[in-house]
Amino acid sequence: MAERPERRLIMKRGVKAEEYFGYCGEVGCDVWDILESIKGTTYEPAGFWLPEKLIRNGTSKYVLGVEVPADYKGAVPEGFDITDLEPCKVMVFRGEPYDDNDFDDAVADIWDAIDRFDPAFYGFEWADADAPRFQLMPVGQRGYIEARPVKERKGHPGLL
Repeated sequence: MAERPERRLIMKRGVKAEEYFGYCGEVGCDVWDILESIKGTTYEPAGFWLPEKLIRNGTSKYVLGVEVPADYKGAVPEGFDITDLEPCKVMVFRGEPYDDNDFDDAVADIWDAIDRFDPAFYGFEWADADAPRFQLMPVGQRGYIEARPVKERKGHPGLL
């Protein structure tokens, strides 16, 4: 699990995309290069599934973006948006290294693991309505990495 402080998200919205390939079909994949050029980021660029409260009418659930400090005063690239993100906790899932040709299988394996995982064991529940779920740029040598927001489960301390 990781703590995410109050921060901001610089993102490029899509139109209907719900995942990376749909997003690239709408917006293009060169967004990574623009995000990597932003100075003062707090983490590497990622793909985000936004909670409903952060989705604007006529825009997609899935976006590419990068987090910056809450007091970020730098430039926002043309055509990008910036929004505030509240502090949150995320459970981070990481798969084994994979051959880049097996990307789809690597993602499917982690998604299956997330679907089977019960955060209640640790005293949490999923908090997808509160904060974005995100995936890091797929790099086969480090394994597929995805994080999903959680919040403390009221009345249930967990088993550990």
